[in-house]
Amino acid sequence: MTTPATATRAGGDGWFGHPRGLSTLFFTEMWERFSYYGMRAFLILYMVHVLHFDDQRAGQWYGTYTGSVWLAAIFGGVIADRWLGHYKSVLLGGIIIALGHFTLAFHPLPFFFAGLSLIVIGTGLLKPNVSTIVGALYGEGDERRDAGFTIFYMGINFGAFIGPFIAGTLAQRVNWHLGFACAGVGMTFGLIQYVLGRRRLEPAAARLGVQRRRDAATGKREAAPPLTAKDWKRMAAVVFFFMVASLFWGAYEQAGSTLNLFADRYVNLHFLGIQLYASWFVSIQAGFVILLAPVFAWLWTRLGSREPSSPAKFAIAMLFAGLAFALLIPAGSLAEHGVKVTPLWLVGAYFLEELGELSLSPVGLSVVTKLAPPRIVGLMMGVWFLSNALGNKLAGWVAEFMSSIPLTTLFGTVAAVCLSAAVIVVLLVKPVRKLMGGVK
Repeated sequence: MTTPATATRAGGDGWFGHPRGLSTLFFTEMWERFSYYGMRAFLILYMVHVLHFDDQRAGQWYGTYTGSVWLAAIFGGVIADRWLGHYKSVLLGGIIIALGHFTLAFHPLPFFFAGLSLIVIGTGLLKPNVSTIVGALYGEGDERRDAGFTIFYMGINFGAFIGPFIAGTLAQRVNWHLGFACAGVGMTFGLIQYVLGRRRLEPAAARLGVQRRRDAATGKREAAPPLTAKDWKRMAAVVFFFMVASLFWGAYEQAGSTLNLFADRYVNLHFLGIQLYASWFVSIQAGFVILLAPVFAWLWTRLGSREPSSPAKFAIAMLFAGLAFALLIPAGSLAEHGVKVTPLWLVGAYFLEELGELSLSPVGLSVVTKLAPPRIVGLMMGVWFLSNALGNKLAGWVAEFMSSIPLTTLFGTVAAVCLSAAVIVVLLVKPVRKLMGGVK
């Protein structure tokens, strides 16, 4: 292990001017997201077509699984901090994820539930800790940190983009269980990359180890000061962002549930002479992230002092989520009359959703780290991740109504909830900014 003092230089500047360990983590997370989104792209389709679950049961299990994945991330961070350490947590998590996907490749129903459970546990260990190691690649004040996370974020979305195309095609065209196995192979590639690049991660591991020992020593010497009135107000603002984000993710994450079933049943899957598969549409969101993220980064910089506040950006996100489902109302009406609609309806809806996601997701991560008192920032980040868990559960719950109420009513209700939330958030922008106590 290198010493903390030399950690930054020992990491090497061999990958786009960043520590060499970034390439290791980029590809590790890329393959993990390949496996997660590749399988998620056809999960609900497998439940209704192969397991013969009705929409209600399929929606329940989809929401429970995807919500549990995010919920487990909270416990994974605690386990790494207190017992395993971050490197071992990521390694063990990746192994469990791969085992989960390979377990799903077996036909009997008990293997299905066992496989999902393993993926939940493994993702909980891997997901929060791989991001922690990325941050630890850089020393305090290293100006490359934000750019490093941007590169890492692109790896996440590239994996999420290609996963549904490869695993989804194998599942829907060749064999469903081959699709699950493909996801397992993807995670195995990520593990190989991670182990081979271990030496590149030693500086980050050393820095994290020193920080844990320092925190432990500090905790033994002195009690933490009580939270101030300003701290409580800022945490109230975090709770506000959590509630808005939960509603947003409830709409956004229907890509894998309600809208996946819509694509499977009501979209014309022959387009320009190409055979499409419903699972492919899950890739669209990640594709738009790759295209639009640089545009948003440029836009916020360009606006300068006129850049919207964090609560205003959350209102913008809810507006676009509502408009996305409003756009789908006429598509739902056509489908109800027996018309196989063009896939461009979904492309348009996902484009609008992505305008919202880029206004909310990176902003939320940033604002929580600024608002949370330093000693409980991990806890407040856990609250933020809970919004993803709740949103995914909501997305599964909405899918339960796919075959019991008209599509126009379903899409219209989601649109109305999101647009109403946008109006409420606009009205609360000033009060929330006061709670934030000067934090931008």
